Amino acid sequence: MASVFEIPLTAQPQTFNITLVGVEYQFSLAWRDAASSWFLDIADVSGNPLLSGIPLVTGVNLLAQYAYKAFSFELWVQTDGADAPPTFTNLGTDSHLYCVIPS
Repeated sequence: MASVFEIPLTAQPQTFNITLVGVEYQFSLAWRDAASSWFLDIADVSGNPLLSGIPLVTGVNLLAQYAYKAFSFELWVQTDGADAPPTFTNLGTDSHLYCVIPS
């Protein structure tokens, strides 16, 4: 059975370090007005980019297209009661980012 936990977020641009499956990463989230969407950048703990500009969309593993990077976890976004993408104001309240560690 997979392990699932929520990565706590707030509805503001943010950068934070997080340890997932024993590896420390730096996550940065930014809102882009032109796309009306949140985007995620993942870097190593020193800030060296690993992935940049991942749109937070619901219903898919955000890392699926980057399987060649061999992350040992998945990232999923879910909005309460709908598959709508996160808005500028509901990230972390009605829209959630989940880490899924397959078994």
